[in-house]
Amino acid sequence: MIKKIIITGPESVGKSTLCKQLAEHYGTPWLPEYARTYIEQLHRPYTYEDVVHIAKNQIRQLESSYTGAGRFVFFDTGLIITKVWFEVVYNTVPVFLIEKIKHLRPDFCLLLQPDIEWVADSVRENSGDARQILFSKYEANLIEFEYTYEKISGFGKIRQENAIHALESARCLQVEQ
Repeated sequence: MIKKIIITGPESVGKSTLCKQLAEHYGTPWLPEYARTYIEQLHRPYTYEDVVHIAKNQIRQLESSYTGAGRFVFFDTGLIITKVWFEVVYNTVPVFLIEKIKHLRPDFCLLLQPDIEWVADSVRENSGDARQILFSKYEANLIEFEYTYEKISGFGKIRQENAIHALESARCLQVEQ
């Protein structure tokens, strides 16, 4: 059975890099962050409706079966990031998103700590103390929705090794015998 793994955390913590590394390590697919691709192509400020569109696309991705994948499928970000985005920017969250967070559960989450340097780009908004604040919000949501997760720290190869160790050690991911 294919396990769905969410890589989550604040901006510029290496989610995309780690997704690529893990997919390569396990010989399986990964899904890039849809929000980033979508926002980069807007050429205007995003709106509430844009974030709704992003959430619905993320839901479609998580609902897919990914037959033919290896042991894991990795997702660069998940629904909790989008929920916090709605809360921080719009002070409201669509009901459909809360329901999907409750019922469309990943098998495991890797929560990346903001212990690497923030790098600015055209879509990043939250540097400095905001990264730790967002990290805390993501972790609080993982706990609230009872998602199984592990915090990942370290730089470069160490971060990747820590993630692999977390995946291999997670009881919820063990192959049933």
